[in-house]
Amino acid sequence: MAPRITEFDEAGNVTATYVQSEGGSQGRVDVIPPSDSKSLWQKGLDVFLPVGYPHSVTHDYLEYQIYDSLQAFSSSIASLLSSRAVLSSVGVGDADASPTAALLLSIFQESIGRLATILFAHRLGMSFEPECKMYRLLADILNDTGFILDMISPVFPKPIRVVILSFSSVLRSLCGVAAGSAKASLSAHFAKWGNLGELNAKDSSQETVISLLGMWAGSLVVSWITSQTATWTALILLLSIHLETNRRAVRAVSMRTLNRQRATLVYHHLKRGNVPTPEEVSKQERIFERDGVLRRSDDGIVGFCVVGASMSRLLRAISEQHATTKSNKLEGDALAKVMSIFETQPYILWCDKRSQQQRPSLFVVLKKGATPKDMLKAWWQALALACDDRVESNDLDTTLKEAERTSNVVNELLKTYEERLEEAGWDLTSSALEVVAGSRVAIEA
Repeated sequence: MAPRITEFDEAGNVTATYVQSEGGSQGRVDVIPPSDSKSLWQKGLDVFLPVGYPHSVTHDYLEYQIYDSLQAFSSSIASLLSSRAVLSSVGVGDADASPTAALLLSIFQESIGRLATILFAHRLGMSFEPECKMYRLLADILNDTGFILDMISPVFPKPIRVVILSFSSVLRSLCGVAAGSAKASLSAHFAKWGNLGELNAKDSSQETVISLLGMWAGSLVVSWITSQTATWTALILLLSIHLETNRRAVRAVSMRTLNRQRATLVYHHLKRGNVPTPEEVSKQERIFERDGVLRRSDDGIVGFCVVGASMSRLLRAISEQHATTKSNKLEGDALAKVMSIFETQPYILWCDKRSQQQRPSLFVVLKKGATPKDMLKAWWQALALACDDRVESNDLDTTLKEAERTSNVVNELLKTYEERLEEAGWDLTSSALEVVAGSRVAIEA
């Protein structure tokens, strides 16, 4: 019997069928194309979409990319308007302007911007992935602020103009760091088939076309718009479209990792016996959230928490510090009591009653080998403690008793719902709760 071979692409679609004819001294293989072959329009789209789309990406990819393309288009036009203002600031059209001075100003701006890039990446490098949605929108707010500074720079004297343009360069550098890092995290979220590199390549193709179209449209806009009033009206309109489409883009994303805010929302859902999906939580989460905030189910703030605190902070919280030697004077066997409560836990959670904040300030000291699930339990326990008014008591034994009780509660909570959370689409193996370069402790008897 002659073989019949069917060929599929990565998405499981039939691309061709090969049939060998029977009989004759010479064999022949016929190639039969699929009956529902792609149109020219669909083939054109394949140039810009990941291979295997829509199966190779998450369901929120398309909506995000549509809004992302719109924001890039409006930003390209706005950048041409601001660039015209910058050229005016550095002396284009001014007979007294020096090319050398303009070059030196450009070098100074670049230098300041690159130094800011290094410092920003060092200070907030670990925050970009857990809070990628926030930093993706923040990047464009910084960039648009830079556009506005460029626009107002020509009205100031030259010395002040240099300061304004330099600050604008700093903002755009910060935008580059935040946007690049957030985009990398979002791309990793979208890629379902381990196709991160190919997805980024197709994203670059999309950006190239959108930027090119924006440049062509912008060349018409800057030719037509010459007055100050018309220029500012167009810029404000473009920046409004830019920020709104960016907001909608990040709103469309349903992250599967549990950062601090999403972990809080999931905790309150589980306490009500409901296992939420990433899409449900995405509709509830804020794009901009206060750092380390702990909230009740009604959104009221009950405290703050830091994951990855140092051992010295724990010692300061349970002891009195000598004013001269700065040594920690422990109260009785306070440290031994704390250690005994968390002896079997991969972390130590405590409330810093010396904090100047009105609400409880909790912190988590991670032990060596602590996993993302351990951090999740620590965050949930911090929530449970913060929601309990007794944690604000100055009595050590009361605090220890509540710590032990809430530890048992969150252990049982994760044990009960862990499998169902994973079935709902949550990734419990990726760490998204630590946003600072924390430390680990190893405790020896």
